[in-house]
Amino acid sequence: MVGHSTHPPWSSFARGLVVSRGSRKRLEKQPTGPKTIHFWAPTFKWGISIANVADFAKPPEKISYPQQVAVSCTGLIWSRYSTVITPKNWNLFSVNVAMAGTGIYQLARKIRHDYFSEVEVEEVPSRRMKKGSN
Repeated sequence: MVGHSTHPPWSSFARGLVVSRGSRKRLEKQPTGPKTIHFWAPTFKWGISIANVADFAKPPEKISYPQQVAVSCTGLIWSRYSTVITPKNWNLFSVNVAMAGTGIYQLARKIRHDYFSEVEVEEVPSRRMKKGSN
């Protein structure tokens, strides 16, 4: 039969698993692999960036300057640090670039809203107390 393989159809999948198992072993032996804190700390730090992306839907008046300055500065400082330490930790680098990017974007939204917005805030009319009433 032409084009008929003697191997069962799942054999290519099984060979892929064998290659994956070898790749997994190499990953585990890395100095920044999943058996070290160098892997898990940046991995959990992605939660901050994901939360910041979720806050893109939040109105700009609810954005906190101190929080976003902290997120931006942390991202910028640790991005640089992650490139000069040994072992190089590209997971740490990428999460901090994402933190800096989302923080700077949120700050830009807040600044644009606070200083360049065309919408004027209406003044609340003050209550005048009548003479003789407390």
